[in-house]
Amino acid sequence: MTETKVFLLPDLGEGLTEAELLNWLVAVGDEIRVDQPIAEVETAKSVVEVPSPYAGTVAELHGEPGQTLDVGGPLISVTPLGSEVELIETEPTEAKPAETTAEVTAAAETYRTEEKAGSGNVLIGYGTPGGTATVRRTRPRRASSMSSDSTAGATSVELVETTRTETKDESAKLTTHSDDLLLQRTRVPGKLGAVISPLVRRMAKEHGVDLGHVHGSGESGLIMRRDVEAAITKPTKIEPVETERRQFVAPVETRVSTGLISGAVDARTGLGITSRTPVRGVRKAVAANMARSRSEIPEATVWVDVDATALVELRAELKRANPHSTPGLLAFIARIVTAGLKRYPELNTRFVTAEDTSGGESQEILAFHGVNLGVAAQTERGLVVPSIRNADKLTARELDAEIKRLTAVARDGKATPAELGSGTFTLNNYGVFGVDGSAAIINYPEVAILGVGRIVDKPWVVDGELAVRKVTELTLTFDHRVCDGGTAAGFLRFVADAFESPTSLLADL
Repeated sequence: MTETKVFLLPDLGEGLTEAELLNWLVAVGDEIRVDQPIAEVETAKSVVEVPSPYAGTVAELHGEPGQTLDVGGPLISVTPLGSEVELIETEPTEAKPAETTAEVTAAAETYRTEEKAGSGNVLIGYGTPGGTATVRRTRPRRASSMSSDSTAGATSVELVETTRTETKDESAKLTTHSDDLLLQRTRVPGKLGAVISPLVRRMAKEHGVDLGHVHGSGESGLIMRRDVEAAITKPTKIEPVETERRQFVAPVETRVSTGLISGAVDARTGLGITSRTPVRGVRKAVAANMARSRSEIPEATVWVDVDATALVELRAELKRANPHSTPGLLAFIARIVTAGLKRYPELNTRFVTAEDTSGGESQEILAFHGVNLGVAAQTERGLVVPSIRNADKLTARELDAEIKRLTAVARDGKATPAELGSGTFTLNNYGVFGVDGSAAIINYPEVAILGVGRIVDKPWVVDGELAVRKVTELTLTFDHRVCDGGTAAGFLRFVADAFESPTSLLADL
């Protein structure tokens, strides 16, 4: 019997529970080595190359590009070198239940053994553990097996710990849709609703698809994502939708998919639906973070118009003297901001709530020794905020180099979780989009964000006379739990004064 090792998608860090498969770097039949990258996946944080902890021949790829995979679910099956290679077909085949049980059990035990040993490879700041390190799981699991006497073709099943009463009815086990039950399963011939991925069960549940009537196209009749999508896109009859003023009747033939939808009509507006875009990856993370920020943080906003003429002229003068090593304007602003946070450290903190020893809640404001300055960057994957670690210790030139580096890796999707999740204060230069101001949302769990609008020529009074100056708007949004308006205004005024008289502050560049 071929000894096939099943590599489960590892925890990629930051408590993430899923990742989108972007691209396979290997194919079935390829020989691979330990720590060789086998796939590119996109998490809510970044694009990650996943290395293999096994050496051998690729027997099966569990997933297709564009599919969302759960952490702890199967990613790839590998047959060790020297073993007889048995490539797994994608077409439904008749499998012997006893062999399926043994293979799955062996693969699971092998994975647990290998996982404890660890490959030592690091996945963007996180890796498979080695030595006596503890393996961190996002979902606790316990092993359970069904007796071969209770049903023909019984399989080994891993269950999530749950207080739900287990039913003796095997049919009920196989048709349940609950996400807190089966993590993985192999096909049992003659039974209904056999799936591997929790994503497939969730998709079926959300769209009302009865898995008992779906024919699986995977090995031994496994129900795959494509099978559920095919069931979803079958023409369905939509009942007329009543409104107070008029009645809209959706077409009989309606397709529900993630692309262009032919003939679909929104019941509420009566307008045709052109597309459905899944919220995932960076966009999903941004949405969750912003919603949490607005729901938990009592924010307030202060703003001021600033004469930035002196700052613009200083940089222009330095550029004329040394055109190849003059920092960008954003680096000068970052230098000013870090100086302001030293003066007003209340804005470089974190508000935390924890359970105290008596079972109640305790609240604290954490202050930090140093500033990790986040710089908002717009990328094709969405808005991300990589942070410059210990930015308060850097000169303007050093800040400029780090801003350029972080912006490049963020746009390439290669920023690490540490770079994307370690900020203590955010600087957002939305002036590059041609807007003057914005009441920005705080980048949770930070407590403040400074926005800088575009710098434009405006009439300004200088020494009692009207003049044309370079003017910008600074906007500070802050958490009112950590400080009052006096502190926020003091910080904003400090930054504004430095814009207007930057020479002494930026003397060291």
